[in-house]
Amino acid sequence: MSVTLTIWLFIIFIVVSYLLGSISPAIFLSKKIYGIDIHEYGSKNPGANNVQRAMGWHMGLVVFVIDLLKGTAACCLVYFLPLLKDAPNLFVCAQIVFGFAAVAGHIFPLYHHFRGGKGVSTFCGALLAIHPGAVLICTVIFLIVLYFTRYISISVIAAVTCFPLLVNLLFALWLDPQETWALRIFSIVCGVTIWLTHLSNLKRLYHGTEEKFKIRRPVHKI
Repeated sequence: MSVTLTIWLFIIFIVVSYLLGSISPAIFLSKKIYGIDIHEYGSKNPGANNVQRAMGWHMGLVVFVIDLLKGTAACCLVYFLPLLKDAPNLFVCAQIVFGFAAVAGHIFPLYHHFRGGKGVSTFCGALLAIHPGAVLICTVIFLIVLYFTRYISISVIAAVTCFPLLVNLLFALWLDPQETWALRIFSIVCGVTIWLTHLSNLKRLYHGTEEKFKIRRPVHKI
């Protein structure tokens, strides 16, 4: 594969990743199956947590898995660029770009008037493809914080805050620093991004209006 073709495919895959991220199972399922607009319910966020409040934990799980796979699938597009396999840093950079494009699509979906979710599930899917080891540890941290606080927002922030710490302080000790600079910068940017997208949750926590997580029967039934 030539360099020119690789560049063109790289640009095309950025667009594909964004369009893939723009697919919103929360909005689609709430409208087509339950006849409601998820933007008008609960936190008004078309994400897995708000979906489980409106449609039950089973639909929340479906939405979470699909949103997760969007990020993973976008990052896996890099395997169609064989020239990057011999350049580990560029390989990771391409994964990061595709992952960010998918997250951007989730937050600003083209198909839904740019009104999307916070991008956490899609972000986790991208991280799963890029650095599964760190994601595994962050998942454990998420579950521990959720068990003690019952707040998904706090759990997400705690887990994502730990991700750059793991990448920069722990995993960097095992890898050549020259091969990890892209991932290290990416981890910090993602941590800041998740904090910014959860400002509304932090405000609700401050005012004591944030809902705690609990498995409940769906408010809306088929």
